[in-house]
Amino acid sequence: MAKEDFYAVLGVGRDASTEQIKKAYRKLALKHHPDRNPGNKEAEKRFKEITGAYEVLKDDQKRAAFDRFGHAAFEQGGLGDGAGFASGFADVFDEMFGDFIHGGGRGGNGGAGRGGDLRYNLETTLDDAFHGKTVEIRIPTSVPCGACKGIGSAGGAAPSTCPTCRGHGRVRTQSGFFTVERVCVTCQGQGQVIKAPCKTCGGSGRQRKEKTLSVNIPPGVEDGTRIRLGGEGEAGLRGAPAGDLYIFLSVSPHKLFRRDGADIHCRVPILMTVAALGGAIEIPAIDDSRARITIPAGTQTGQQFRLKGRGMAVLRSQARAPKPGPCGAPGTGAAQCTGGAPGGPGERGEGEARAGG
Repeated sequence: MAKEDFYAVLGVGRDASTEQIKKAYRKLALKHHPDRNPGNKEAEKRFKEITGAYEVLKDDQKRAAFDRFGHAAFEQGGLGDGAGFASGFADVFDEMFGDFIHGGGRGGNGGAGRGGDLRYNLETTLDDAFHGKTVEIRIPTSVPCGACKGIGSAGGAAPSTCPTCRGHGRVRTQSGFFTVERVCVTCQGQGQVIKAPCKTCGGSGRQRKEKTLSVNIPPGVEDGTRIRLGGEGEAGLRGAPAGDLYIFLSVSPHKLFRRDGADIHCRVPILMTVAALGGAIEIPAIDDSRARITIPAGTQTGQQFRLKGRGMAVLRSQARAPKPGPCGAPGTGAAQCTGGAPGGPGERGEGEARAGG
């Protein structure tokens, strides 16, 4: 009986790219997977054909041999059936779906025992958000055990290779042509076992402790800004990599300034005579300096004034947003009057200076 063309099995053309072949296999493998079709012998057979075709076409040399000689290139056991197929299938399936099955780890112990990530909520002021600041924080976490130096063995003795998985951290079980890989229950994915656990940490290689860290708050941060400190999370199990620490910032309200993105708003009182006849006023600035603004005669409620380049710092940039200055320019930064000249809608002399970009 003639064997079906591998390209036809996957439903792709002979000029298909490697990515197109991979995509076609993934779609068909999920559709005909035995777990999705329990007791369906036809689906099991089809799944085997699909996997066999992909094992050939994913490999450039095997694909070239098939293109030239067809199935004859594999009639001497190149592809095979039974155990040979099962082993090949396990490798193919692990390549395609390993991240899903193994939780993102592949090869060796797959990162088993990595320390957990931590979150720390830090409140800062608008002044610190503008200038930037280095602060110290204290966090309860897991750190490497001082007694065993994080190894987990008493006296610092080196762990031995796990006899169950032979140091791989994972074991495979086979049922027919289907192979399943799981975390080794003996070593919990570490690939190593400890005969004499450390009495201080119980063999985990880590212990609870409060840690002090210096955190650099860069200029321009805002509510929700996230700072990642790599390797400052919980210590890993028996010397495995540590997790990361994520610091989430919140900026507390300021008694004088109000932030709107890169803009800074500041309400400033002005005299009625200044609003009516014109004049000059000084307003405070976020950088601790003072800015001088000229108020034209007849200033009305809601009028805005702008100073360029004097707003909030922009995160990871040397630029600064504009700050209160000459009148107008919606969307930049302005001193906005809420009182006005006689005959206008306001009776008191008040203003709002807005610095921004």
